[in-house]
Amino acid sequence: MDKIDIKIIELLQQDGRMSNVELSERIHLSAPQCLRRVRMLEEQGVIRRYAALVAPSSVGLEVTAYVALSLDRAQFKQVREVEQVIKAFTEIIECHTISGDFDYLLKVVACDLKGLSHFLTDRLMQVPGVAGLRSMICMEEVKPVSGLPLDLQAQLDKG
Repeated sequence: MDKIDIKIIELLQQDGRMSNVELSERIHLSAPQCLRRVRMLEEQGVIRRYAALVAPSSVGLEVTAYVALSLDRAQFKQVREVEQVIKAFTEIIECHTISGDFDYLLKVVACDLKGLSHFLTDRLMQVPGVAGLRSMICMEEVKPVSGLPLDLQAQLDKG
């Protein structure tokens, strides 16, 4: 990737609905050249997809929680099956494997605390292979989802 590709990514992270013409004008490249670069970034998997970021509370999802989940070591050979169940839960909007005392960190949304409790107790904890969890309720969103910081390497090189 060169500086033009990085600029394309930065601009599309800010506004994924930006037209190719506007994008090409902002990076000072012809529209066909710009489109070729965007398509290449998509084909390479650099740009995974385009999506609208929706404010959870605007659609009735008032509670966000991070849930650290541990697996039963005796059933660890079924880890991929557990992951498929986790992927199917729409309440889980992010899932990461982690190091430390737990195996996964989940970001979970719910309408209210009762709904979260129901999901954790009656659904997630009932998944075969789940040994335990620890939930942390988000009180306030300080920094919402943002684009990736593409200038980190440049900052390191200067420092």
